[in-house]
Amino acid sequence: MRRELLAMLERLDVGDALPSERRLAAELGVSRPTLRVAIDELAAQGLLDRRQGSGTYVAERKIAVALTMTSFSEDMIRRGMRPGGRVLSFRTEAAGARIGRRLAVSPMEEVFTIRRLRLADGATMAIETLYLPRALVPELRREDLEGRSFYALLRERGIVLASGRETIESTVTTAEEAEVLGVPVHAPAFLFERITQSEEGRPVEYVRSLYRGDRYRLELELKPVPR
Repeated sequence: MRRELLAMLERLDVGDALPSERRLAAELGVSRPTLRVAIDELAAQGLLDRRQGSGTYVAERKIAVALTMTSFSEDMIRRGMRPGGRVLSFRTEAAGARIGRRLAVSPMEEVFTIRRLRLADGATMAIETLYLPRALVPELRREDLEGRSFYALLRERGIVLASGRETIESTVTTAEEAEVLGVPVHAPAFLFERITQSEEGRPVEYVRSLYRGDRYRLELELKPVPR
């Protein structure tokens, strides 16, 4: 049953509606309860979108995000997608107390504050705000980050990332974020916050990334604790 439904989805486009349960059950030669279980499983996996009072639709495929210390571009390439993006804003300013604490610099030290829209195969995926000490890459220019990996740029400059700490929480989009991402206001989203350190233990970046909740799912590899 699951196989038959998946084969049907391959012939449909994102946003297409499935036939009614009565019609679909008759076409596939199964009972409606059996069909409903299969549809529920695919909806739980993000392949189908159930809309109360409307029907069941083909959902946009969610990208599995593994919690590893890789860049957005590297993640997308590994999944066979074309990474892209554009710089929304690029400025230099004093770190201030909050960013200074995260980057372990004086509140008066200059930092780059860079906001980027991240894309995969041309579709909006995330809004990323990157903070890094200006002294680390003083010659950095806006065009250096247009459509390319920041981590690749760091490697070219001999900066090796050794460790990082990341937190994740669920949230919803603001009106401005929704407009940039092309989603409804208060759409579900994931907020990632990461501080990455160099081999010398110095903070290199503090990043806040807002990922579309309808396009991402988290992927964890679990291992038992040794006894």
